[in-house]
Amino acid sequence: MCAKILDIEYYIPEGVLTNNHLEEKFSEYSAQQIEKKVGIKQRHIVSQDETALDLACNAGKKILQNYDKNLIDFVLLCTQSPDYYLPTSACILQDRLGLKTDIGALDFNLGCSGFIYGLGLAKGIINSGIATNILLITSETYSKHIHPKDRSNLSIFGDGAAAIIITKSEKEKIFNFVLGTDGKGYKNLIVPNGGMRCRYQENAEKKVDQSGSIKTDNNLFMDGPEIFNFTIKKVPAVVSNVLEKNNLNLNNIDFVIFHQANSYILEHLRKKIKIPKEKFYINIENTGNTVSATIPIGLKDCLDKKLINKGELILLVGFGVGYSWGGTIIEI
Repeated sequence: MCAKILDIEYYIPEGVLTNNHLEEKFSEYSAQQIEKKVGIKQRHIVSQDETALDLACNAGKKILQNYDKNLIDFVLLCTQSPDYYLPTSACILQDRLGLKTDIGALDFNLGCSGFIYGLGLAKGIINSGIATNILLITSETYSKHIHPKDRSNLSIFGDGAAAIIITKSEKEKIFNFVLGTDGKGYKNLIVPNGGMRCRYQENAEKKVDQSGSIKTDNNLFMDGPEIFNFTIKKVPAVVSNVLEKNNLNLNNIDFVIFHQANSYILEHLRKKIKIPKEKFYINIENTGNTVSATIPIGLKDCLDKKLINKGELILLVGFGVGYSWGGTIIEI
């Protein structure tokens, strides 16, 4: 059996953190400076008692308004901020969405390349005949990992969830994948404490970096320059390899959507790879970097704005925490 994307929806929380809010909080920052640097004006943030599972449930309910939920026979949930270490959040999601019980449900912990990996998993499950209608949800609340005085990461990351239905198709519309991993870079984007190796520390030491941001080992740490170097090195090769693996070239591609890290990185990549501006998506000014949800949010926006249309080929590339990267091509 072949696979295709049938529908996409997304949900972002009501709370908003604007650049003006950050300027009020960090007097040395200006709203204009933040927007110029990362291309973000505001980002949506969950409330204290709102979680990634809540966002996933809202995104799932939204997409199932137009689809018979009894047809769903597998649930995939990508998140790096689960409600519990165990049980699996996808199992709870199945119950909260009122899905039937004779289905598979699986969490996977992956960040900025999570949507690409999720598409690969969904395609494999359908191709193997295990399921025919898959609900893939990517949901993230990085705001819960960020120290309230970490001005660098607060300016970049937003919370959000996307829901995608992938179903069997007579024609393959999810093409071949290129995936990659380099665990040597794991320390450059990490929450050091909270797992089984290094437990959460109630009185963890506060650390101040060169930019003046404050965090502890309980919080998200990102080495921006190292992440930038990794991205600039790997992504052009991913694009080249995906095109080669699918016997295509960049002229065959109608539109390109990368993980929306920040506008500076995206524009640098666009110029390096020589992607025409009119074929390239950059739109994170109102959502920020929502990690695994950025690509499907971008796809939905492009469909709604008719930037992409039925029958067109879209190149998708995710990259980041892990280090992890992946790319594929889909036909709308």
